Amino acid sequence: MTPISVLFVCVHNSARSQMAEAYLNHFGEGRFEAESAGLEPGELNPRVVQVMKEDGIDISGNQTKSVFNIFKQGGLYSFVVTVCDETSAEKCPIFPGVSKRLNWSFEDPSSLSGTEDQKLERTRKIRDEIKRKVKSWIDGLSVA
Repeated sequence: MTPISVLFVCVHNSARSQMAEAYLNHFGEGRFEAESAGLEPGELNPRVVQVMKEDGIDISGNQTKSVFNIFKQGGLYSFVVTVCDETSAEKCPIFPGVSKRLNWSFEDPSSLSGTEDQKLERTRKIRDEIKRKVKSWIDGLSVA
């Protein structure tokens, strides 16, 4: 069976989309082929790398990618899932052949304020929200 191709998109490809990609590839058990990209690729968020490692997933070697470069290269996906706010999601290009486009809005870890411990704790909560959403989406597709 050919894996279902999924592209996760956020603003910088530094946090939310990286977590969603990692969780779908991990929990999808080969049924999915997830990638991620950003509207304006930045640097991998070190707090996200840390909280993912705490959950047993190492994304420290991941590179950030541009959604527009993937679009220009002709990337084809069954699903394009934006994990940023709707205003940012509207800037995402329309990929040919996409059967579904979804928006899962999560808070941006790079916009958090407070002490480092407070930012880490909030990043863990965002990680857990993304993890729950990915697992429930996999379960929903399995039933369909």
